[in-house]
Amino acid sequence: MAEEVKQEETKTDVKKIFSTILKVILGLAFLVLGVVAIVSWWSDLLLVVKGCLGLFLILAGVITLAIAKE
Repeated sequence: MAEEVKQEETKTDVKKIFSTILKVILGLAFLVLGVVAIVSWWSDLLLVVKGCLGLFLILAGVITLAIAKE
């Protein structure tokens, strides 16, 4: 009985370790891909940010007016 519990604990420990390692590897891969995308498309990114700036300011103004109204 005790041996069965011990084997189940080791199986879950191995699964947890594998799951954690997989998540770390995926996280690092996404981080690297994100940095590469930003460096590669820097001018396009700035264009999108400039394009969204007006919409952001409009939304910030509407939210500020809604808060002030209360």
